[in-house]
Amino acid sequence: MGRIAGRFVRVEPRLRAGRLVLGLLSDMPRKNCWTIAEWAGEKTPHGMQHLLCRASWDADAVRDDVREYVVEHLHDEAAILVVDETGDVKKGTRTVGVQRQYTGTAGRIENSQVAVYLVYAGARGHAAVDRELYVPRSWTSDPERCRVAGLGEDAVLATKPELARTMIERFLDAGRHVDWVTGDEVYGGNPKLRAALEERGMAYVFAVACSAEVTTGAGKFRADALARKLPRRAWQKLSAGCGAKGHRYYDWAVIDLTDPAPGHRQLLIRRNRNTGELAYYRCHSTRTVPPSTLVRTAGSRWRVEETFQTTKGLAGLDEHQVRRYPSWSRWVTLAMLAHAFLAVVRADERTRRTGPDDLAPLTCNEIQHLFLAVTVRPLNDLAHRLGWSDWRRRHQARSQTSHYRRQTEAET
Repeated sequence: MGRIAGRFVRVEPRLRAGRLVLGLLSDMPRKNCWTIAEWAGEKTPHGMQHLLCRASWDADAVRDDVREYVVEHLHDEAAILVVDETGDVKKGTRTVGVQRQYTGTAGRIENSQVAVYLVYAGARGHAAVDRELYVPRSWTSDPERCRVAGLGEDAVLATKPELARTMIERFLDAGRHVDWVTGDEVYGGNPKLRAALEERGMAYVFAVACSAEVTTGAGKFRADALARKLPRRAWQKLSAGCGAKGHRYYDWAVIDLTDPAPGHRQLLIRRNRNTGELAYYRCHSTRTVPPSTLVRTAGSRWRVEETFQTTKGLAGLDEHQVRRYPSWSRWVTLAMLAHAFLAVVRADERTRRTGPDDLAPLTCNEIQHLFLAVTVRPLNDLAHRLGWSDWRRRHQARSQTSHYRRQTEAET
């Protein structure tokens, strides 16, 4: 918290932000302004709501502090940037960016809010270093709706690949460097993003659809058509990295592509050794690299899924109950900071591990459990809890009265 202290104009919001981060790291089943305020010993949620809505502090500057904290402690010369989006299912139409859209969280089209994240992934660990909210056309075409949500009346549509490009360029412009970027088909199928990375000298391995057309020395083909032409000797067994159950072995094949632009381009094909299912990747590098490097990069995509799972499960990334953009950006930035703390402690403990060999390495879940038990578990007395019960019931009564009043006015 000392790293971000200078981002707050007053001491009160700085201290409250610390309590909010500790609340995000707590083991409460639900984390929002109400539950965290009660857990932290505050009498009402108004202070936490003020911190997210109106207090004077710069969430983007804190985001930059999170990036520097992660890169400093998880630094790896072979680190990779992974870009992906995640959705939070929401009710109603007033939460910023919400609309009916596909989200992988639900696996179907739902009323949801979607954000794109950039994850720094190295051998020591991985954590999110940037975030951008996806604001669909149904919002950007309505300036008044954007203004009410805190986006500004001049908000413009930015696609998910454009948001990814913004975050990657922000990472590079901050003086940080990685060699490789990876992502799924949403990003691999966007030629503007690929071209922008090539201009910056970035290598990438992006997933593409089986219908993607690529150019070889023999002409232009669909990716799946090229896969059918491969002889048996073209495939080799390689590990895409270690998973929970050991190495993740697949069969891989690499096909050289032709392009007048500088650099080396390949089509990487992955085949499941049990089902035969195929996956395809567009690859670019400024120098010749072995297939194992391409495979390692493609296999790093799982890091973003683990980051989402941990940040949501342990740090409340998706549990915010806010409607306006400034509140959203503040909540998710502090959730990223909370998760980064767990990731850094995990990396440091594994580096200097001196415990018995029959103990599994510390996980983020175990670190959170120990941190709460030893350091921050609050001891609120009975009067505090009864006071919160009274406050909730009083608020519910006011809400119910207001609802009935509106209903009566509508009927008359």
